[in-house]
Amino acid sequence: MRFDIFCSLTPATAGGRRPTEAEVLSNLLDQCRAADQLGYGTVWVAESHNSNETQKRHPRPVLPHWDGEVGLNTDVCLLAPQVFARTRRLDVGSAITNIVANGGPVPAAERVTSTLAWHGLDPMERRRLRIGFSSGRFDFVNELTGVRPRNAWEHLAWRQVRRAVLWEAAEIFVRLVSGAEISSADIEPVALTRADFPDEQQWHQVLSAAGQRGDRLPVPPQWSFLPTRIVPLHPRRELLRLYLGSADPALQTHLNRFAPVRVFNLSITPDAVIEQMQARMAATYHPSGGDWRQEHMPRTTFVFLDARPGLGRAGRRAAARDQARATLGAYWRAMQGTIDAKRVAEAADNALVGDPEEIADQIVRRFHPEDRLMLWFDFVNHDNARVIEDMAAVMREVVPLLQERGLPVRLPADEVARS
Repeated sequence: MRFDIFCSLTPATAGGRRPTEAEVLSNLLDQCRAADQLGYGTVWVAESHNSNETQKRHPRPVLPHWDGEVGLNTDVCLLAPQVFARTRRLDVGSAITNIVANGGPVPAAERVTSTLAWHGLDPMERRRLRIGFSSGRFDFVNELTGVRPRNAWEHLAWRQVRRAVLWEAAEIFVRLVSGAEISSADIEPVALTRADFPDEQQWHQVLSAAGQRGDRLPVPPQWSFLPTRIVPLHPRRELLRLYLGSADPALQTHLNRFAPVRVFNLSITPDAVIEQMQARMAATYHPSGGDWRQEHMPRTTFVFLDARPGLGRAGRRAAARDQARATLGAYWRAMQGTIDAKRVAEAADNALVGDPEEIADQIVRRFHPEDRLMLWFDFVNHDNARVIEDMAAVMREVVPLLQERGLPVRLPADEVARS
């Protein structure tokens, strides 16, 4: 098993206090230094774009009850050098980079390639740049940079067209960042079919609006360009790992025709779905990436840990549960405007909650022994010292308990060949 950390970089109000942006950014760097010293493998950082506070005034606000901005990291290619300059072993990952907004997949591939070229100048460099990519969570971000329905039928079928846009962007991005020379004519066209729609009526409404008949409705390309290739031509691509931020099984398989593309999903995913994804990726993973491994699909989990010695076992466990309920309740209230007790309880059940012994038991019971866990400590928590204390408690108290239970944990210092 491998342990990473996930950081949201959110300056949202928590506990009645909203931190400054400089505080949030400084906290991230402190936590990265600590993660590096403690033996975590990768820091995965959420990406956000444009002001949520301003977007609240749009006709369709996406987070009207969220108090503050969603996040401050707009580009992992700017953030990664800051982390690499302050650490020795820690990889940096994006969770996720939006390859549809801000010009689309061509400039996204260029940013990643350029960052990789600079990062790999030292021949002794071994730290990875791990790029999770997708189309982003909020439509307004893509709309601000020109990706929106182009006609009446796309407006009716926008949910399905969005999937086609991600397919197009993902193929362009993966092929360019892998060093290929391509034009938009080389990209496999995407078409909608009846299977993409919930019922026959909606499918025929869309066909009628498009003035089409038949069983396929082609989606015109979002990006049109002549043959191009990204420079620098020869960065050290062995330092790059790609992760698709989509659970679409067909897209996962399609992208692995061109390069090794791993996968993750930041949502709470049922075990049965995870097992299906693991089996599918084992069969379709691009051969140049070697054998598929369980840890190639990182799994995110909230961590609500209390290891304070003065409370006693019962006190620590009760305090951790109280923190989980309060934090997750505030989160859902901000996201939806109401507290859904059932949803809070389900989220708490999927988090790691308790003292070190309890969390060790939960990990053994719920996760595969070769999983890569992205531990989320800073979830609406601006107490930097407490976050770092919890990170340390996992490594110093939980990891030895896991090893006692027969579950080995691999740390960067243990590795000869890194994956």
